[in-house]
Amino acid sequence: MHAYFAGLGTALSLIVAIGAQNAFVLKQGLMRRHVLATCAFCAVSDAVLITAGVLGAGAIAAQAPWFLGAMRWGGAAFLLAYGARAFRAAWRGGEALRAGQGPAAGLGATLLVLAGLTWLNPHVWLDTVVLIGSVSAGWENKPGFVAGAVSGSVLFFFALGYGARWLSPLFARPAAWRVLDGLVGLVMWSIALGLLLGG
Repeated sequence: MHAYFAGLGTALSLIVAIGAQNAFVLKQGLMRRHVLATCAFCAVSDAVLITAGVLGAGAIAAQAPWFLGAMRWGGAAFLLAYGARAFRAAWRGGEALRAGQGPAAGLGATLLVLAGLTWLNPHVWLDTVVLIGSVSAGWENKPGFVAGAVSGSVLFFFALGYGARWLSPLFARPAAWRVLDGLVGLVMWSIALGLLLGG
C-alpha cells in the first residue's frame, strides 16, 4: 500500500496544475459535451504513458534529446493554433457560448483535439513518462506504484470533468465564457512560449 499511495500522490501532484489538457477537460465539463469520453481518453492515455515510464521509457526519453525536441516544436505549434482559436472565441463572444447551447463539436473532432493536447504535449510526456518513471525507480513494488499513479489520474480527470457542472450557473452568462476562453488562450500560449524558449 505504501507504493500505491506514493504513486497516487506523485500523479496528483504533477497533474493538478492547470495546463492545456486540463483546461480542455474543464471546458468540456462545463459544456456537458462528451464528458465521459473526454475523461476516459485522458485517463487511458495517462495509464499508457505512466506504465511506459515505470517500465523504463523514462530513461530512454532522457537519453534521446531529439525526441523531446520534436515534441517541443510540434507541441508549441499545436498550442499556438489552439490558443488562437480560444482567443477568437473570447473576442467574438455571444449567445453561442452559453453552456449546453451553440454548435457542438462531434465526438471525433473532440477526441482529435484532445489527442493533440495529450500526445503532442511534451509536458504530459515529461510528467508521466520521465518524472513518474524516475520516481518509481525508488519503489520495488512497481505494480502497486503504477496502480496508485493511474488511480490518481482517473480520480483527477473525472473529478474535473464532472465537477465542472457545479460551475454551470456562473457560466450561464456569455461574459463568463469569454473570460474562460481568454484564460484558456493565455494558458495555451504561455505553455507554447515556454516550449519555444526551451522551458
